[in-house]
Amino acid sequence: MTKNNDLMEKIVSLCKRRGFVYPSSEIYGGFANVYDFGPLGSLLAKNIRDIWIKKMVQERDDVYLIDGSILMHPKAWEASGHTVAFTDPLIQCPACKKRFRADKLEGWQLKKDNQTGRWEVIKQGSLVCPDCKANLIPTVKEFNLLMTTEVGSIAGEKSKVYLKGESCQNIYLNFLPFRDTMTAKFPFGMAQIGKAFRNEITLGKFLFKVREFEQMDIEYFCAPEESDKLYEEWKQTRFNWYIKEMGLSKERLHWRQHSPEERIFYAKDAWDIEYKFFNDFEELEGVHNRSDYDLKQQGKFSGKTLDYFDPTSKKRFIPYIIECSGGLQRTFFAVLVESYREEMIKDEKRIFLKIKPSLAPYKAAVFPLVANKPKLTDKAKNIFNSLKSEFMVAWDDIGNIGKRYRRQDEIGTPWCITVDYQTLEDNTVTIRDRDTMKQERFKIDEIIEYIKEKLK
Repeated sequence: MTKNNDLMEKIVSLCKRRGFVYPSSEIYGGFANVYDFGPLGSLLAKNIRDIWIKKMVQERDDVYLIDGSILMHPKAWEASGHTVAFTDPLIQCPACKKRFRADKLEGWQLKKDNQTGRWEVIKQGSLVCPDCKANLIPTVKEFNLLMTTEVGSIAGEKSKVYLKGESCQNIYLNFLPFRDTMTAKFPFGMAQIGKAFRNEITLGKFLFKVREFEQMDIEYFCAPEESDKLYEEWKQTRFNWYIKEMGLSKERLHWRQHSPEERIFYAKDAWDIEYKFFNDFEELEGVHNRSDYDLKQQGKFSGKTLDYFDPTSKKRFIPYIIECSGGLQRTFFAVLVESYREEMIKDEKRIFLKIKPSLAPYKAAVFPLVANKPKLTDKAKNIFNSLKSEFMVAWDDIGNIGKRYRRQDEIGTPWCITVDYQTLEDNTVTIRDRDTMKQERFKIDEIIEYIKEKLK
């Protein structure tokens, strides 16, 4: 436990020290469990999004990208059941006023009615507050996770609306215009990377559980009789994506099926891809066969018919939906956990991120051997400028060459390019590999092709 806690503290420290993640509003003391991506984190997050879009949309011919708004008609959330059933079981300490999820307290067992949002206590556990050690009152209340805001310009006449509790609802609401305006061949999917907001009771775990986050969603619409086969195909596609594209080790990934008690009442089947972050496996993505519930509900509340007519079979039906819903922040966090390395080099600790080069914020860094020699710096700047149109690259001329290598190692830069005195003689540079620390000489005009080949 201590070893894993230490690892998390090291990753959190690295994220702030090297500009991956900043606590939001820190000059005001912070805002609990809301984080900003810094310069390096923004690039890593962008690379995750880009690879997801490339593999799930661009390289397929049956999935289409949308970008839905955060605010939607409030009836959409009534239709989905979120206004009633999107609840967690809450216990509040009378002494310190902290709130806790009852089902996460030691010894407690609860069961949720997914239609009403009500929680039933099966077994009462510890009544000791985890924070102040005072006695808890064993009264469990339902706490709705939806965040609300208001729209309108006149005080007293504003309307209550909800921030998205899950990002995928845009896709269901856009099924009808998509069906009528696109020439997509059935079955087809709609994909979106969008914001979601949850008024969580239990927070902590850095990026793992936050109030504002991004979801990477695919809703795949298909005929009911094809849903089982397509469900298995999507499960395989999404599991392999984490291994091949994100570089997560297969040994730290597994599937967990929802129990009948846990599975939402309308789902035909539900499995989660889980990753072993530290001590335990935790959810990265849910892949669920949601049946036809979502389109039926939105159709019922809107008065519209959200169905599909198959011109081949001449049948009209409400499509089943295969949902793949992953969290960007959790994937970001998993990539950092997977790639963090420490090793001793001549009694000195080297920290580096063994991150896939395709994900690395910077693909390369360019250095002059020394910063006070204009011929070296000018040559290095020319190389740096020539690479910028092809890749995200870093410039570093602060400190000695060893310190620069260490800085780039910590942020996962795969290759460091050094301009030295030999460069002035024969137009060659050294390229140092992050993982092996080996250096090779290449001609300047070979650098771009070298990096492109390595990124394949």
